[in-house]
Amino acid sequence: MATAWSEKMLQLLRKMNNFHSPGSSRARCLRFEVADQQVGWILPQMASILKNFPDVFDPPHNGGISLSLSLDSHAKRSEVFDGVLQTLRRNDTLTCLKGWRDERYDIMARYCDTPLMSMERSATCLFGVRRYGVHINGYRRCDDGQLRMWLARRSATKETYPGLLDNLAAGGLAAGMSIGDTAVKECWEEACIPAAIAGMARPVSTVSYTYEDEEGVFPESQFVFDLELPADFQPSVGDGEVQEFYFLPMDEVKELLVSDDFKPNCALVVLDFLIRHSCIDPDTEPYYQEFVTGLHQTL
Repeated sequence: MATAWSEKMLQLLRKMNNFHSPGSSRARCLRFEVADQQVGWILPQMASILKNFPDVFDPPHNGGISLSLSLDSHAKRSEVFDGVLQTLRRNDTLTCLKGWRDERYDIMARYCDTPLMSMERSATCLFGVRRYGVHINGYRRCDDGQLRMWLARRSATKETYPGLLDNLAAGGLAAGMSIGDTAVKECWEEACIPAAIAGMARPVSTVSYTYEDEEGVFPESQFVFDLELPADFQPSVGDGEVQEFYFLPMDEVKELLVSDDFKPNCALVVLDFLIRHSCIDPDTEPYYQEFVTGLHQTL
């Protein structure tokens, strides 16, 4: 029988995958294509704005909008695209661009493909392109055999999800950065974990989901690492993105996941941890298969 926790977690998974749900905008979206490859989804209202840039975007055709084929290199596409975004930013009509990061993401159909261009991070939702990140679960099995996890509380001044609980360390995968280097960098910047320890983090999984909100479409894939921290080490506040760390038993972590106190996508990363470490049992969790499926959706 499903528990209240199970129902709340299932609702969270559905929320984080609402682009796949009946009634979403998916049926009205246009494919975003670069070099004859689909890399994202564009909402109808954004498609109307792009008509103002006829030299950059071809008119909608067969359900898609293509970047002009005259932009035939990574450098050309990135430069011209950035010009479009800067114009839209000056117009000050798209709220997501108010959070401009000066951080570029690689754009490609699949992670294994050669990047076709790069794009300002804050604009990715306007084109529904996949965003990649790296999340690190910090944990330790104590002397009594109990598994405990390190959680971070985000700074109250963060632009997104201020003050909510988060993974030990996490960050977006910037253009040109490797996954492993990003894990080590985020561990140091956010939790003051030296490279000698952070380098012991093991890549264990990916978590993928697609949601939409009033700003656009968010297909996201997180590369997940598990890092078993030494008993004599405690993370500490680094670059100011985190205000505090907690070392909690998994039963308490599990309850926090379905509260309003946890950053939603980070809760999915911890749910993946719970499944992989057998903290959730398929004989007692009726939504076990739904959980696994919801953590690994495709664009």
